Amino acid sequence: MAKVLVLYYSSYGHIETMANAMAEGALNGKVGGAFTSSATQHGGQETSLFSIITNLLHFGMTIVGLPYSHQGQMGVSEVVGGAPYGATTITGGDGSRQPSETELPGARHQGELIAKTATKLFG
Repeated sequence: MAKVLVLYYSSYGHIETMANAMAEGALNGKVGGAFTSSATQHGGQETSLFSIITNLLHFGMTIVGLPYSHQGQMGVSEVVGGAPYGATTITGGDGSRQPSETELPGARHQGELIAKTATKLFG
């Protein structure tokens, strides 16, 4: 089995929870993806994802996002994170909201896609 690195920083545990979900489906390779959190739905998640992706590109990585095959980001019945650029979660202003049962499958799905891409590219 290949070794996997899921690199993250988490002040309150939100990103750690998302990182664990990402790692559940990941394999090794020079393939990566971005994930993040913010306090509010419009807290700059996509800008954060783009900033991370830019750094990954500097390391020559192939980037895998969170495509619309993850239907969880398509609903409007609840406030959830998620963008085509990567899995996200919304924490609330006081950090009390944990990744939801809609957001975590998005992180797992992205991790799985990263792993499948790495396998296709590197065997």
